[in-house]
Amino acid sequence: MAYQIACPACGSEALDPRRSQSECSACHQHFVVTAHCPECDEVLERVQACGAVDFFCNHCNNLVSKRAARYDLRPA
Repeated sequence: MAYQIACPACGSEALDPRRSQSECSACHQHFVVTAHCPECDEVLERVQACGAVDFFCNHCNNLVSKRAARYDLRPA
C-alpha cells in the first residue's frame, strides 16, 4: 500500500503525496500538494525514477523521503 497523508477536509488517510494534485478517496475533495523540506522548510523538487517518487531539497542539497517531508495541502 502506498504512503498516504491525512485529508484536511475529512481527516482520513487518503491523499497520495507522490502527486502534485490529489483527490481524497473518502470525501472526494481535490487538493494541490506541495512538499517542504523538514530542515529548512523550502519547497522540494519531486524526483521520479522507475515509478518511485522522492524529493530533493535544492537549499540543503539532500534527498528527502516522502515520509520525512512536510506537506502543504490547498484546495484545488
